[in-house]
Amino acid sequence: MARPRTALLDLERITTAAMDLVDETGDFTMPALAARLGVQTASLYHHVDGRSGVVELLRIRIGDAIVSAPHPEQSWEPALRSYAYSYRAAFAAHPHVVPLLTTEPIRSPQVLAGYERVVALMEKAGFPLPSVMTALTALENFVLGAALDLAAPEVMWAVPSGLPADRLNAALAAQPAEPTRADRAFDFGINVLLRGCAGLVDTVPGDLAR
Repeated sequence: MARPRTALLDLERITTAAMDLVDETGDFTMPALAARLGVQTASLYHHVDGRSGVVELLRIRIGDAIVSAPHPEQSWEPALRSYAYSYRAAFAAHPHVVPLLTTEPIRSPQVLAGYERVVALMEKAGFPLPSVMTALTALENFVLGAALDLAAPEVMWAVPSGLPADRLNAALAAQPAEPTRADRAFDFGINVLLRGCAGLVDTVPGDLAR
């Protein structure tokens, strides 16, 4: 049988097919990915280093969607704020990919280069080096959770009639209509985190410096 004029596989096609599977089912397997692409499973291994290689392709795809990656010459507070909002939007578009990315360490030079810029920004702003990764990890943990929250229902507390929860019901009723529950919580959380980061620039709490 003659070989096709157009290659059936390349990294772009593999990434798109894998992301589609994750969006649809919450995960992927190498055989399912091969079937989606119309090739034998063994063919995938000529292009990627197994499942971990595909996970890294998904990480790169998400990273490419983050349009507000900080640069060292920017002011740190608005840069990290914009980064957080862009980061949340990128992952909110593909929430099922979040658990997959936590199973593999970050290896891609392209993704690591983005983290290098963030760390350089934080160091230049005056973040003590022993606290940089702690602060960055806390920011990412919050943003990833917030991305998942965007897929949750707007009403998360369904209090049955007759349940003695007067204060909870009052608090729920007092919520403003706009913005949404998820957006209000994200705005609040980012403000709290950035205030904490501002404190790091001047002083280093002992538990974070260790």
